[in-house]
Amino acid sequence: MSRAEAAAPEETVPRAGTVRRVSPLWTFGLLRSELRTTFRRWRTLALLAVLAAVPILVGIAVKIETGDGSSAGPGEGGGPAFISQITNNGLFLVFTALAATLPFFLPMSIGVVAGDAIAGEANAGTLRYLLVAPAGRTRLLLTKYATVMVFCLVATLVVAVSALTVGAILFPLGDLTTISGTRISFADGLGRALMIALVVAASLMGVAALGLFVSTLTNSGIAAMATTVGLLITVQILDQIPQLHALQPYFFSHYWLSFADLMRDPVYWDDLTKNLGLQALYAAVFGSAAWARFTAKDITA
Repeated sequence: MSRAEAAAPEETVPRAGTVRRVSPLWTFGLLRSELRTTFRRWRTLALLAVLAAVPILVGIAVKIETGDGSSAGPGEGGGPAFISQITNNGLFLVFTALAATLPFFLPMSIGVVAGDAIAGEANAGTLRYLLVAPAGRTRLLLTKYATVMVFCLVATLVVAVSALTVGAILFPLGDLTTISGTRISFADGLGRALMIALVVAASLMGVAALGLFVSTLTNSGIAAMATTVGLLITVQILDQIPQLHALQPYFFSHYWLSFADLMRDPVYWDDLTKNLGLQALYAAVFGSAAWARFTAKDITA
């Protein structure tokens, strides 16, 4: 947010000794300003461009690999789920792209945006101007978190739409076979793809709250972003160590790929509900920690 935008509502600040009441319209205006600022940054646009490029590269790679009539598959080195079905139905590229980006690209992007949310403002010197305006620290923090969550949704939809477009161009579309072996219509599959995209976006709630908390600990946006991304990588490494199997169900990344259960018939809800519940828990814990830190933060230092 620019300094001019932050300072614009300053004239509405009441005098000392009076109760400061904030209009809901100001809250929506603050959110709109945050969204506009976030999505106008070149860094944000670059992140979205990288996310959009992943399905393109996957689709082209599968097309080249299957050009001689062979089937695509994980092979000896493994690979994202659904990749062997892409040649039969381009809609599977959506599921494959989300499975490929969720472990690293999507959370890294969220970590960058969330890590810069508070620390970036502090480093630029605009945080104190934001708090002079009648927003309040709690309201500002909630607005920042809402902005990050909107970015989560947009980033996920960028991957899904890019994958659907590439899949429609390179591969046939039509009825598809679920993991359970049943056939569903293309419209049903498209609806499930949308549900999967929403679940993937919701799966990043914990990362968003973690990044926001880290952002309140420092005045350096770069340090906050690097710390958040480093924590993401560390947690995912720990999630792959067999000796830590007792702790792994509590890692925020453990159930990320449970969205594949939406492609079963009937849908398996156990891991999906565990994932969403775990994300809500992380959001509550780190959101509370961010609030406790931010409300006591000395912005004049």
